[in-house]
Amino acid sequence: MNKLDQLNTIKEDFINCQKVLLAIGDETRQSILLVLMGTDCQTGLRVGEITEQTHLSRPAVSHHLRILRDAGVISMRKEGTKNFYYIDVRTKLSLLKTLVLDIDKYMQNFY
Repeated sequence: MNKLDQLNTIKEDFINCQKVLLAIGDETRQSILLVLMGTDCQTGLRVGEITEQTHLSRPAVSHHLRILRDAGVISMRKEGTKNFYYIDVRTKLSLLKTLVLDIDKYMQNFY
């Protein structure tokens, strides 16, 4: 793959990652992600549990969870009237890995 092809691949990677980068670029959402990653619970956390650990209001947590969910960073599981939020290995976070690997490959090939 030549230089231009690799740059076009990286450009596509950036386009694919835009929602994810915007979602995880916010410090509040980062703290929510850290709570979700730090839990021993395999089934996910409810808004109230996230609220307790982040010291944010319920509406703020719900707002940020929606942004993370819309970007494909986290998933939600319904159990009756309860919603459980969790990070799934199949989320769009894998797009970031592709972006970084493509940039690394480019840098190794041309610098």
